[in-house]
Amino acid sequence: MENFTPPLLPNINYPADLKQYKEDDLEQISQELRQYIIDVVSVNGGHFASSLGVVELTVALHYVLNTPYDKLVWDVGHQAYGHKILTGRKSVFHTNRVLNGISGFPKISESEYDTFGVGHSSTSISAALGMAVASHYKGENDRQHVAVIGDGSMTAGLAFEGLNHAGIENSNLLVILNDNCMSIDPNVGALKEYLTSITISKSYNRFRDDISSVLIKLSELGPNAHTFVKKIEKSIKGTLLKQSNLFEALNFRYFGPVDGHDVKKLAAILKDLKDIPGPKLLHCITVKGKGFALAEKDQTKWHSPGLFDKMTGEIKKSVTDKPQPPKYQDVFGHTLVELAGANKNIVGITPAMPSGSSMNIMMKAMPDRAFDVGIAEQHAVTFSAGLATQGLVPFCNIYSSFMQRAYDQVIHDVAIQNLNVVFCLDRAGVAGADGATHHGAYDLAYMRCIPNMTVAAPMNEEELRNLMYTAQLKDAGPFSIRYPRGAGVMVDWKRPFKAIEIGKGRKICDGEDVAILTIGHVGNFAVEACKELNSEGIHPAHYDIRFVKPLDETLLHDVFKRYKKIVTVEDGCLQGGMGSAVLEFMADHNYQSQVIRLGMPDEVVEHGEQAELWAICGYDKNSIIDTVRKIAISRTTETIAS
Repeated sequence: MENFTPPLLPNINYPADLKQYKEDDLEQISQELRQYIIDVVSVNGGHFASSLGVVELTVALHYVLNTPYDKLVWDVGHQAYGHKILTGRKSVFHTNRVLNGISGFPKISESEYDTFGVGHSSTSISAALGMAVASHYKGENDRQHVAVIGDGSMTAGLAFEGLNHAGIENSNLLVILNDNCMSIDPNVGALKEYLTSITISKSYNRFRDDISSVLIKLSELGPNAHTFVKKIEKSIKGTLLKQSNLFEALNFRYFGPVDGHDVKKLAAILKDLKDIPGPKLLHCITVKGKGFALAEKDQTKWHSPGLFDKMTGEIKKSVTDKPQPPKYQDVFGHTLVELAGANKNIVGITPAMPSGSSMNIMMKAMPDRAFDVGIAEQHAVTFSAGLATQGLVPFCNIYSSFMQRAYDQVIHDVAIQNLNVVFCLDRAGVAGADGATHHGAYDLAYMRCIPNMTVAAPMNEEELRNLMYTAQLKDAGPFSIRYPRGAGVMVDWKRPFKAIEIGKGRKICDGEDVAILTIGHVGNFAVEACKELNSEGIHPAHYDIRFVKPLDETLLHDVFKRYKKIVTVEDGCLQGGMGSAVLEFMADHNYQSQVIRLGMPDEVVEHGEQAELWAICGYDKNSIIDTVRKIAISRTTETIAS
């Protein structure tokens, strides 16, 4: 009869509970934690492979550290599911990323164990260093500070800025490099090759296991011994790797690489590192998707797979007999290849999001003309500017919220020089379950104030194609095209290209009393709202502004001369957005109309399904209907068509 081992995870709600167990129990706890993540995510959705890859590291960290007094900072955050489960949120983990549930990322307001709110990559080192310096200033010299950063996040300039500063601060900082050769897609660049060279150096890996324990013991003998040990260690690493160690050059003590799935060894190493002063880096080799075979095999697909059968691995997708509109990102990807086939100067650039943005379509079709530059939005923009100076037409595809990281480059390197770089901003508007860090709320506002910049948003897939076609025509200059996450509205979308006159909107339907002005995909909400209002005897006009810069002043003059009640609708922030542009036009030309603006309010919009957030923010179809009802005159006339 086999001995039954009772589960341990049900008894662990906080790190203090975890510490009651012996180190020999950590492997079982890790297995149970991994299975719990699989069980919950399979039926509720969410990020998946990233958290599976750091289960042992998460357990070891909370076992050794005195959290939350010790500060643990997770980079990006989609690797922090195990952390959330072990820090008081196991019972509500099923609400992860659901409206009014817990966030999919660490969030200061959610838990004292979440020391820093994250969602974008590469912030952990700088944040943890700030905490370490603050602790030193306050005399809290026993407090540990740990930043867990993925190797993909190391490609961002901010990570190197943090490392560079940390190297000159006598701070108690440990950086843990979670090296799995992946961000969402496989990592690229020289840093990846460098880390690989460390990982596969057999002589170094064999020798450092023997010498590391000796060096740690020697360093305990005093400050003089510590200095001597550092010199020995640096010499050994440089000799065996036949090159200088990048992290040592930045004045970090480098340890590793170590097996990131050996939880007992990790715990022992972390205990030793607590006693070593100064900035340190622990290089952990992990497998993204560890413990779920399909996720290990196809890590990109299983980064965030949605709902799936945990037994068969079948990813559950809605099935319909009718043809469905494509995702905007796929329209972008296929259209870019089509345009590049006709224009040899077109190239594609993405900062580590080839599958997320569908740039992978061009990378497969034209590998010499599509570039994944790593998680480096600033570089992506200035690299694009450099390409443009030589007559190429770069299509730089960046998520709207990530473009915020490269704002100076957009102004300084592209707009001031009036270069024809086409910014295709994916995930514009509310992003859904990823929440506040990922909503593309601000691009209409932050792009329209930049000189030389054309700022546009398509209402459907055909308009996206035509705007992309227009943006690559001669002398188009800096051009921003934004579109939302998810599907469009047209099944028959692949139509012949037509140039769109820059700064020219269009009338969707004529009407009486009220004019609805929309920009982008939300124009489709207004189309449906008008149909329902027409059935009630209310006949608003509807205009697709299409360009927030330059504005179609001819169209707006016509609107303000005909209508005293105007509703603007946008999937973006109200401050500085399309509605603000309309108000500015009204003031500049001395019109007197009632303008009601619908859009994202001046507050942090949390996570939820897109449709839920459109309704909460007050610019979905029903919100448009309710707004028009309040200000329109009901008539019995027939529907007014354009």
